Amino acid sequence: MNLLNSVLKLFLGDKKKRDLKDLQPIVDRVHTYEQEIASLTNDELRQKTLDFRQEIKENNQVYLDQIEALTEEAKTAEVSKKEEIYNEIDRLEKEIYLETEKTLHKIQPIAFAVVKETAKRFANNKTITVTASPSDRELSGKRDFVTLEGNKAIFSNSWDAAGKPITWDMVHYDVQLIGGAVLHHGKIAEMMTGEGKTLVATLPLYLNALPGKGVHVVTVNDYLAKRDAAWMGPLFEFHQLRVDCIDHHQPNSAERRAAYNADITYGTNNEFGFDYLRDNMSHAPTDLVQRPHNYAIVDEVDSVLIDDARTPLIISGATPQGDRHEFNELKPKVEKIVQTQNSYLISVLADAKKLIEEGDHKEGGIKLLRVYRGLPKNKALIKFLSQEGIRQLLQKTEAHFMQDNYKEMHVIDAELFFVIDEKNNSIELTDKGIAQLSSGDNDPNFFVLPDIGVLIGQLDASDLPPLELAQKKEELYRDFS
Repeated sequence: MNLLNSVLKLFLGDKKKRDLKDLQPIVDRVHTYEQEIASLTNDELRQKTLDFRQEIKENNQVYLDQIEALTEEAKTAEVSKKEEIYNEIDRLEKEIYLETEKTLHKIQPIAFAVVKETAKRFANNKTITVTASPSDRELSGKRDFVTLEGNKAIFSNSWDAAGKPITWDMVHYDVQLIGGAVLHHGKIAEMMTGEGKTLVATLPLYLNALPGKGVHVVTVNDYLAKRDAAWMGPLFEFHQLRVDCIDHHQPNSAERRAAYNADITYGTNNEFGFDYLRDNMSHAPTDLVQRPHNYAIVDEVDSVLIDDARTPLIISGATPQGDRHEFNELKPKVEKIVQTQNSYLISVLADAKKLIEEGDHKEGGIKLLRVYRGLPKNKALIKFLSQEGIRQLLQKTEAHFMQDNYKEMHVIDAELFFVIDEKNNSIELTDKGIAQLSSGDNDPNFFVLPDIGVLIGQLDASDLPPLELAQKKEELYRDFS
């Protein structure tokens, strides 16, 4: 095998070397931009982000204008025409995605250089002063590392990262530039511990956050999600990008929805997964927390997509009156019907014994079978069946009533409230039992399955307003289910 590998490498070359050869031009281009970016003022460095975003928007403007026109047209179009319009909008959205991807590939080297220069300025300066923007003023109220002095915002290079004070001291090396390029192109970057995987991610995260469609960072636990968001966040927030972590917020909350609307969103794989499931169970667009998926980086991808994937994410929807414990309501009624049947069958067993002793095996067998169908575990019955010939009499009587597919068994069960089938491990209410549970102050329709077709017809025949009619139908379907 080693010999075969050597021969293949001789003719085809080493795969790793070929990949590095393809990536090296990107690294070289980053270096060519470094001197140009280093000469910019702090305000000019931040302006590069706005320039990138403007370039992306201008390249997509023709498609955006068409989508806006089609959306307006769809508001007044016929139903058949709307489908055609929305199909065209979907096609234009794909064109925007492809055009944006071209733009990102084009600006990738200079964008990487911007991130590297930002990291370098945080590492070499205790503070960075810029002209305060509205986002800086908002950020200063949330983050301790940003302070305001007049019209200036001052960024400190020290902050708290999930309870651990840190002073920024990292700058991207070539190996990290290569890792960032690999991740941007949707491939897996395998890096050893200490090679700066977290820092590598800042490059493609910044680049793919520029279109404003959101970027997800998926981690294996909430500590890493919160730490990385706090640790790397200032680099992005310096460029007026919003950073948040969904693990800080409750599911289905306005805060979590806002976290998903941030430019860069950190979170754990389970929380992202459960939010996706909840969104698929939502009844209205306003209930959604996630927006359309754009780009994601998965930390420790082998653990998330292989190890953790062995445990499925299961979620169930809320049920009507889900906090109602019907067991407590029905238990007294069930206890009453069980007690009533037990008392009745004890007297029937006594009658059966008397009839059998008197030689009336036919009527005695019927009563014995009735006791067995309604109370098979009764100790007195079990003891009586152990006597000579009694079990055989029971089996003979049972065989008679089981003929023709239980045709005559209703004669036995008519006096019972419920029948216990030991073989199938089941209990079935009789008509007498249903009537007993539905009588008195109980719901007379408790055991009646509504005819949903008839009820829907009645609603359609009513003069209810369309909105109220839809709500009534929704309630009907929910109750029926």
